[in-house]
Amino acid sequence: MTAWIVLPVSLSAFSITGIWIVYAMAVVNHHVCPVENWSYNLTCTEETAKRGFPKTCCTLQDIPLISKCGCYPPESCLFSLIGNVGAFMVVMVCMLRYAQVIEHSHHCWTNTSALVSGCINALGLVMVGNFQVDHAKTLHYVGAGVAFPAGLLFVCLQCVLTYRIAETALDYWMAHVRMALSAGALVSLVIIILTMSGIFFIHESFILQHHAAAICEWVFTVLVLVYYGTFTYEFGTVNSDTMMAALMKCSQHHHPGSAVIMGGIGKGVAMGCGARSLKSPGGSSTSTHLNCTPESIAML
Repeated sequence: MTAWIVLPVSLSAFSITGIWIVYAMAVVNHHVCPVENWSYNLTCTEETAKRGFPKTCCTLQDIPLISKCGCYPPESCLFSLIGNVGAFMVVMVCMLRYAQVIEHSHHCWTNTSALVSGCINALGLVMVGNFQVDHAKTLHYVGAGVAFPAGLLFVCLQCVLTYRIAETALDYWMAHVRMALSAGALVSLVIIILTMSGIFFIHESFILQHHAAAICEWVFTVLVLVYYGTFTYEFGTVNSDTMMAALMKCSQHHHPGSAVIMGGIGKGVAMGCGARSLKSPGGSSTSTHLNCTPESIAML
């Protein structure tokens, strides 16, 4: 077990806790209305609620979208911090997962696509966190339009990879959990798109459509963040060899001449390099790594 096991859990715990703190701050500061509120007015007179208590009169501008919660200070500062730190941790998780799949001898377009979509998701998070919707609407919406689909694509591709490299019953159980989280995220995103476009609740209030979209936005975000946290299951086996496997594979892909060097190493294995096994988190599956003695290296 390595220290990398903490990374996915930290990403989920930090981000989920952080965005709910941002929401609580926005409600207390009267910047949004509580998510359980379904009563909205076209206009409001002077606010009569005391500071520290939720607003009593809500308009379209008070719908608790995640972006709206992090629009004004002081919560906007925390919102930007969560976006930046969370994006960095997402990139780290994506890179480690990419290397880990390669270590299982599965260098395929699905793995590469998952890495790219995860990094695009991180880029979208940075834009969403640093360009508030009321102050840089275009950039904020571009970031959201990138982050949401890319995040969904990442979790779906990781479901495919999880099933592909699963070997034990526990591996398949984790794959089923991820499939359920992905399905929930997909349904939430579809509802967001349909409600915001007016297809759902077409005879109801325009404001209620946006409120329903806000709830689905929170559900989608939490599900994706929980999904990232499930990588703790595999990251217990991550070590320096994991990253080396990815670097060696990339080196072979971009520099075909390096295959000669790899061939020489392969001969060294046949001439006396021992092999050590790294167990998968599920149990019995192993991957072979070089463990050469000085004598076998000299023979090269």
